[in-house]
Amino acid sequence: MLGRGADALRMAGWGLLTGLPAFAPVLLAGPLQSALLFSLGVFLIGLGGGLFGHGTLTATMRSVSDDRAGLALGAWGAVQASAGGLALALGGVLRDGFNWLTQGSGGYSAVYVLEAALLALSLRLLWPLLRASAAPAPIGHNGQAPGSSPL
Repeated sequence: MLGRGADALRMAGWGLLTGLPAFAPVLLAGPLQSALLFSLGVFLIGLGGGLFGHGTLTATMRSVSDDRAGLALGAWGAVQASAGGLALALGGVLRDGFNWLTQGSGGYSAVYVLEAALLALSLRLLWPLLRASAAPAPIGHNGQAPGSSPL
């Protein structure tokens, strides 16, 4: 889809929309003792993460000239790796902290709820970018978008 010109930020938004409700089956799987529900939630979280990652990488690569593509790819990768590492460390600390506060239960649930809230915040922050990418390009005096070639 992206190779055919689909909006990369919209793909990232679909990833957020896929991942956001996916935490509900994960949260419900424990009390309901359902491996199937847990598997569904994990699959949707992974699918959402993949769509988001692919969309943001494509948006990054499209935003730079060819001679800066390597730098952009490296910066995107560094941000992804740093954010992923920080998220795993913080998630573990928060899980242990919530378990300590509740005498051994609820740590994972609290972290999953926090993750869902952060996905919702990410979607809210992405919204203005989606609206801007959907806006028509300004038209110059020659009937073309500024900076574009008439050919």
